[in-house]
Amino acid sequence: MTTKEKILKEALTLFSNKGYSAVYVGEIAEAVGIKAPSLYKHYKSKQDIFNAILEEMKKSYEQQTTRLKMDGSQPDQDIDVFSMVDEETLVKMGTELFLYFLHDEYVSKFRKMLTIEQFHDLELAVLYSKQYVEGPLAYQSGLFYLLGIQNKLKDNDPNIMAIHFYSPIYLMLTLCDREPQKEKEALQIIERHIRQFSHLYKKEGSE
Repeated sequence: MTTKEKILKEALTLFSNKGYSAVYVGEIAEAVGIKAPSLYKHYKSKQDIFNAILEEMKKSYEQQTTRLKMDGSQPDQDIDVFSMVDEETLVKMGTELFLYFLHDEYVSKFRKMLTIEQFHDLELAVLYSKQYVEGPLAYQSGLFYLLGIQNKLKDNDPNIMAIHFYSPIYLMLTLCDREPQKEKEALQIIERHIRQFSHLYKKEGSE
């Protein structure tokens, strides 16, 4: 691991434990095992470190969605994938993404940091909403809208469908953040949820 990579890793660990605003550059340098002036050779500021963490998260997510053969951010890029997905594949994709968000070091620690910091920093509160509420709901509602046009789903409000689909999954994610021992139970609930969602909204004969 390079010094730059170690700086990001230690910074994110500190951010997830204490919140972004409560961590100082000197603490990050100490955790890495270097002096603050040496840290500034790699990153200009704490904000620069934060921006680098965001870029690493983006790369990680793109790698994960590529493994699932989907874009993950643009519904029109994924409509062909999901128009052909059967229930078993949908369950597999849903649980794989859940486990990724739960266990990926960057993603899970970043989420915990924003959970703490949303009450102290307005900009990070907005980022929290965009990252974990507005973004996922916009993507899924767009996807459900397009699937409705293709006559794959019953005629329902795609925005409400997105809330129906996403909310239980995010609820189980935050539950496992607090109580990791409930992961197995959460996975069972998510599978049952996805199957029931499919039965409620999928149009008969659409496969």
